[in-house]
Amino acid sequence: MTVDGSSTSAPDSPAVTPAAALPRGLILVLGITGLLITTLALQQFASILAPVLLALVMVIGVHPLTGILRRRGAPQWLAVAVTLLTLAVIIIGLAAMFAVSIARLGTLLPTYQGRFATLITNAQAWLAGLGVGPEQLQELLGHVSFGQIAGLVSSLVIGVAGTFSNLVFLLFVVVFMGLDAAHFSRRLAEAGGQRTAVVTALGGFVAGTRSYLLVSTVFGLIVAAIDGVFLWAVGVPLALLWGLLAFVTNYIPNVGFVIGLAPPALLALLEGGPQLMLIVIVVYIVINFVIQSVIQPKYVGEAVDLSLTLTFLSLTFWSFVIGPLGAVLAIPLTLLVKALLLDVDPNTRWISGLLASKPRRPDRPGAAESAAPVGNDPGPAPAHHSSA
Repeated sequence: MTVDGSSTSAPDSPAVTPAAALPRGLILVLGITGLLITTLALQQFASILAPVLLALVMVIGVHPLTGILRRRGAPQWLAVAVTLLTLAVIIIGLAAMFAVSIARLGTLLPTYQGRFATLITNAQAWLAGLGVGPEQLQELLGHVSFGQIAGLVSSLVIGVAGTFSNLVFLLFVVVFMGLDAAHFSRRLAEAGGQRTAVVTALGGFVAGTRSYLLVSTVFGLIVAAIDGVFLWAVGVPLALLWGLLAFVTNYIPNVGFVIGLAPPALLALLEGGPQLMLIVIVVYIVINFVIQSVIQPKYVGEAVDLSLTLTFLSLTFWSFVIGPLGAVLAIPLTLLVKALLLDVDPNTRWISGLLASKPRRPDRPGAAESAAPVGNDPGPAPAHHSSA
């Protein structure tokens, strides 16, 4: 206020400068560093983490049985008990079948040592007839031994069977998770009002995992039955084991077929020579390629909505992190990471569209959230998402 009563405006205060965000390059470097540290930490605890993750996926897959029994009038305790008993039967049954089959394999392989020597002699004579000299023969066949062949067959089977190696710990984790899952749906529904995005993302992970398990289990049973009957018909020993191996490796994307083919093909070589091995390889390629590479990916892609490149990279990454079990759980674990890192945040949810197997249509479930403007939170989670 001046002497003559006129007012003067106060000097303009300096404008408040918003805090500068971190450069994108620095964010990228920090993210990669955090990923590397997390990967190394997970590797250190792989022996504990692997059975826990397997138990989580199995509980998610079998938990709908509790709801089915409840809707049919069964009391809560009985529905939970039947669900846990079903999980225990699946785990113990698979472990027992692998244990018995591996024991039979261990007693069967030494009986083929004489046939292997005959195969090497015949191969040397055949190559010599083609003009291959002794030096070249020694170079080609000198490093091939029966121990290597037997070790390869055993290691492939034992590597897959190692899924159930920590059987007691796995059973305890399954029981505790199954008991918690009985009331988890209610707690998740209560949290939905405050953390809608988190509940929606977890619901998407649960729904995708169940769909993937259903599709892979159905096609795995079909492939295992066809492979087992075929191997039994042509006289390859331990046809039940190789059918079981084909069932388990069906959960391994992209390369599971090759892992399931190698042991029976090598055993067919020892049992009936190159002709039988060739027959096994051709029939396996026809059966498994048509079912696992043509028909099944269509249904798996619709269930999990992940691109082929991402599924292959996830197979490599999770196998590196937690071992052979990571190959079996690659798809569910990738869905879990995607839900926790991308789908929970509206600002990163658009990245899920880039990782999808094909563009989302407007009438496709989940397209509305992906097409919403960045920053808009989706509505309340659907009721079926809270059934985790």
